[in-house]
Amino acid sequence: MPFAVFALATGAFAISTTEFVILGLLLDVSSDFNVSIATAGMLISAYAAGVVIGAPLLTPILARFPRKQVIVFLLALFTVGNLVGALAPSFEVLLASRLITALVHASFYGLASIVAGQLVTEDRQARAMSMVFMGATIANVLGAPAGTLIGQAWGWRTTSYACAALGILSALIVAFV
Repeated sequence: MPFAVFALATGAFAISTTEFVILGLLLDVSSDFNVSIATAGMLISAYAAGVVIGAPLLTPILARFPRKQVIVFLLALFTVGNLVGALAPSFEVLLASRLITALVHASFYGLASIVAGQLVTEDRQARAMSMVFMGATIANVLGAPAGTLIGQAWGWRTTSYACAALGILSALIVAFV
């Protein structure tokens, strides 16, 4: 399997970890920003809204550009969103960062699975495409719990930095492979 497929799976892992890890960190975030847990729960809704907005908004705009460049752009936008979240001086900025980060979600998955399929021979396309989604599955099983542990041990912002680092790593590998 080409190394680029693993980079795409790593990107999927980072994106899905970012999506779900906030569930385990809501108490920490609510305490840090002095908001109720219910208000902190809006971070989940903001991400969901970003996914719903991102696919129909970004996909048609980005469709005319080379796929590799689009994937790198999406991973860069994802990384910026996580960095803004990690540095957020207020709950509102964190909420906006979740929205920005989520814009990438649906467009990335659709495009990454297509690109993964194009990187291999026809008889291996399904396997390559499934590897991208395996990154998301592993994020649910390992990424979100590990991110929660990291966030509870060293602060919730550390988890955002870790997800941003995975985004940068994935973008660099895709860009140069």
